Amino acid sequence: MRGSHTSESCPDVFELSDGSFAVIGTEATATLEPLLPADAACADYERIVVVSRETLIRAKRDIPNA
Repeated sequence: MRGSHTSESCPDVFELSDGSFAVIGTEATATLEPLLPADAACADYERIVVVSRETLIRAKRDIPNA
């Protein structure tokens, strides 16, 4: 339960069966897209998601190094 005490709503990082990762976070595309560096872009099918530092630190121990 990486930080959630109710299990109803919490940011998290999950490894999928194909080795990709899925992220649950706060959608912030409209707010952050104008602030992206010139060499960064978000495709029509992509979204910018904010994940707390605590969530990534907790998830890090479950993410393989290689």
